[in-house]
Amino acid sequence: MLEYHKLTTEQVNPATADIDLCSAEEIVRLINEEDKKVAQAVGGCLPEIARAVDAIVDGLKQGGHLYYIGAGTSGRLGVLDASECPPTYHTDPGLVVGIIAGGDGALRNSSEGAEDSAEMGRQEMTSRHVGLHDVVVGITASGSARYVYGALEEARRRGAVTIALCNTDPAALSEEADISILPVTGPEAIMGSTRMKAGTAQKMVLNMLSTASMVRLGKTFHNLMVDLVPGNKKLADRSVRIVMQATGAERPEAEQALQAGGTAKNAIVILLTGCSPEAAAEALQKADGLVRGAVALLGGCC
Repeated sequence: MLEYHKLTTEQVNPATADIDLCSAEEIVRLINEEDKKVAQAVGGCLPEIARAVDAIVDGLKQGGHLYYIGAGTSGRLGVLDASECPPTYHTDPGLVVGIIAGGDGALRNSSEGAEDSAEMGRQEMTSRHVGLHDVVVGITASGSARYVYGALEEARRRGAVTIALCNTDPAALSEEADISILPVTGPEAIMGSTRMKAGTAQKMVLNMLSTASMVRLGKTFHNLMVDLVPGNKKLADRSVRIVMQATGAERPEAEQALQAGGTAKNAIVILLTGCSPEAAAEALQKADGLVRGAVALLGGCC
């Protein structure tokens, strides 16, 4: 039987023992002091995070998917990261998928009991036909959520790469993980409230996993998000500014290239090489979506 009282995430933090006697400013200062420890904890996991990125990129290039699965705060953070990939990097909604115990209803209404069912986690992997080339990231602060454990166990059995993202070391979930990312952030300011430091660390790691993977897949040119979807006025304006920044073109020229090419990537290749929209699209396809590669194929430089 798991002894929860021994988990780091369930310890009492002596630095905040009298937080209920503090003023508002004293409370937020205490929380801020605890939050400063998060980046350092994540920094200690960079080699493992990089290994995970390499696995994700390799899987996605071979037609696989990236799945985040968790319960409570951990599940919500996974869904958040996954949901931001399509507008930011123009990915198919099914490429990066967030799964939360209790289903989408649990995003707004707590369904904490769902995390205790390993069988439900296994069923999630089975129903989605998870297998070879897929990557599954199990997220649980305690490292012990049975729902997540069951999911990783089944995913690994089906040939997927499995990654554990937990805030305890050792973590039970590591038993079913090919790669373990364990940023230990210590006891929370409020005992057991892992939506705080643990959740912040998880968000930071997920940002790294998705962002680094998308960069490696050619979704950026320099540090510009050249595959964004201009779904509102702000993003439409950003698309124009991205083309201007990438090419040195003035706004009217950038807007004209965007209209001709249809996407920021095409517009950038058009402006950097002087090619036709059709040639830009063909070169990008040959270069696996990499702007630098497409420009080189067309004899340009960047």
